[in-house]
Amino acid sequence: MRDPQELYELEPHGVAALEAARAGLVDGPVLLYQFDGFMDAGEAGGQVMAHLQEQGSPLVVARFDHDRLVDYRARRPAMTFDQESWVSYDPPELLVQLVQDATGTPFLLLTGPEPDVEWEAFAAAVANLVDELGVRLAVDFHGIPMGVPHTRPVGLTPHGNRLDLAPGYPRWFERAQVPGSAQALVEYRLAEAGHDVLGFAVHVPHYVARSPYPAAAVTILEAVQAATGLVLPGNELRQRIAEVHADIEEQLSHGDGELSSAIRGMEGQYDAVAGAESRESLLAQAADLPSAEELGRQFEQFLAEHEQGE
Repeated sequence: MRDPQELYELEPHGVAALEAARAGLVDGPVLLYQFDGFMDAGEAGGQVMAHLQEQGSPLVVARFDHDRLVDYRARRPAMTFDQESWVSYDPPELLVQLVQDATGTPFLLLTGPEPDVEWEAFAAAVANLVDELGVRLAVDFHGIPMGVPHTRPVGLTPHGNRLDLAPGYPRWFERAQVPGSAQALVEYRLAEAGHDVLGFAVHVPHYVARSPYPAAAVTILEAVQAATGLVLPGNELRQRIAEVHADIEEQLSHGDGELSSAIRGMEGQYDAVAGAESRESLLAQAADLPSAEELGRQFEQFLAEHEQGE
């Protein structure tokens, strides 16, 4: 493996700003990270990152070499052609940015497209930056599709080696083997190296998993706030929750009733699980629910028919 430090360049202005900001911290800054390209049901993690970037006046601290990490033919960057020539190119960017919370406390964001190659080198490079920038806690998050109804509170599965920072959540999983991701590998390698890491997988109703689901993003924000002490208001996201909920209900009211019936079944299952004393394996109690593919197919068909009828 080549030197991981070759994968990124520090921005002197951003580093200087971070050093100045760290002077007021008892411990080092928190690093929040999430990458585009893998599973993020309801665009939960993506919405959180976009919100934090919009609110935090980001300043670039480090840039990763996207030319080495991104497969352009798999995810072709946008270029603009105007009349007779190319006038702009929008390259992918993997950045570490310095932002501030609502009280002025500095923290870091690492975001961009998920690397297509050199995952080990990338994870090692992130570990180098965690050391170099004095990060005290690294937190990642994303949405996962689950057999849960949109009419109930959004659930969350914390993971990592600092679960003491996220107490009180029921255990949904025992042991499972799933496709890997660069995001998961970064968490795994950071923990392996002795760094404090925490992750959040928010549960998104799988029949809306392909659309932005702000309730999931707000759940992530609240969990990150509780775990890190950062103040991260999400008023804009909260305002959209009622709008999205009303839109789902409106679309369901024009359906054939099959999906509505399935959702009522999930509501009953959710309520039964929520009231159960034993929660050792919640997914086992949901075995009779329709599969994600079945409900997703029903909902996609319903939406297509609804759009044709407009």
